[in-house]
Amino acid sequence: MISFKQLPIEAKAAVAAGVVFFSMMLSRSYLAEKLDFRTRRWLLRLQMALFANTLMLMGSLHVWRSTVTTFTRSSAANSFCFMLWKIAVFVFLALAHSSFFTLLFLVAEEPYFFSLAAYTCLGAYIILIFFLFTLGSLEQGYKFLAGRGAKAGTGNKNRTALKPVLAVLLTVVLTVVGLLNASQPPTVNSVEIPVHKLPSTMNNLKVVLLSDIHLGPTVGKTKLAMIVRMVKALKPDITVIVGDLSDAEAKIIRPAVEPLGKLDSPLGTYFVTGNHEYYTSDVSNWFELLKSFNIQPLHNENVKIVSPKSTSDWFCLAGVDDIEADVLHYSGHGMDLKKALRGCSSAHAIVLLAHQPIAAKWALQERPDINLILSGHTHGGQIFPLNAGAYLLNPFFVGLYQVGQNTFVYVSPGTMYYGIPMRLGSRAEITEIILRSP
Repeated sequence: MISFKQLPIEAKAAVAAGVVFFSMMLSRSYLAEKLDFRTRRWLLRLQMALFANTLMLMGSLHVWRSTVTTFTRSSAANSFCFMLWKIAVFVFLALAHSSFFTLLFLVAEEPYFFSLAAYTCLGAYIILIFFLFTLGSLEQGYKFLAGRGAKAGTGNKNRTALKPVLAVLLTVVLTVVGLLNASQPPTVNSVEIPVHKLPSTMNNLKVVLLSDIHLGPTVGKTKLAMIVRMVKALKPDITVIVGDLSDAEAKIIRPAVEPLGKLDSPLGTYFVTGNHEYYTSDVSNWFELLKSFNIQPLHNENVKIVSPKSTSDWFCLAGVDDIEADVLHYSGHGMDLKKALRGCSSAHAIVLLAHQPIAAKWALQERPDINLILSGHTHGGQIFPLNAGAYLLNPFFVGLYQVGQNTFVYVSPGTMYYGIPMRLGSRAEITEIILRSP
């Protein structure tokens, strides 16, 4: 039987990741009710950071071997430039690994440069791993088809050296493109949606949808103030924020949230939780902070949105807690559609706010009379190559979907970004939704 010491380092990293993951599940299941919020918050974040880093360690070993070890036998291995290259690769990997710890130590009103650099390296790391794996697979496929799997020669050595060089060049180009794309203001996407049983007096009602702003290590007050200015310029009747507003505790990041106080939609501004609100373990304080800015959280509840033209005309706006609250055993929280739609009948139009598209799917299975669901969460994948995974994992990916004859689901690609200040294959968006009566 092979001992732990005899395992290759990749296998040791995999075992370590498994241990951390098991500890996460154990603490979620058995310690959730026994720990105070602050201890639970730090434990959860520390576990998530350690889990991510143990998984990344396997990839980092591959990156080092592909970009450094491969060239140690070349004529340039003893040169000063190669020494600088080794240092650059080491710093790059160290920054990528440190990104997850910035949530614990580097969150303020505006992002720290270190956090921006660390998360940029994390984004480049993901892209680099993808290209190294893809090019390596193509190389192995070529060898197999060419019948050269057992032959070694100059051509093979040249291709082996070309693979990491090409992967690094592609990563640099896409990283720059992604940074430039994410640095642009969100695009304003105007969408008209027919809402069954919407009163004629509420035709052309304007709802502005925000999602996944992720105030935290790489998004601060300046970005949020820009979003608020753009929303106010649209002059919405209603503004809704469908989760993942922040990745930090309310007290720590309160100064960055102040621009939200300038939202003044005449029919109200409403908020539902996303999974990241529960990762902060500070939802109650977030609710109180948002209320101080005249933003109403919909905690498995609903409100009547009354027509400015006729008090007898209204529709039901409901919101559910994010489904992650159930996974985390977050006391007093969890998706409760029955409670959220209490008093909402099919006699009036129903609009539901639910952060995750999977929650939208579950809601429609239980209440097919819901007319419109507004969600976020997917970020449109945010960066290549994560787009494919986000598409496969969600029943609704991004944009407008019609489900049945009288039901629509709209999924926002996100108003900012999570951590990595990059966008590839997706674009940040502020959604202007025009509700049409039939």
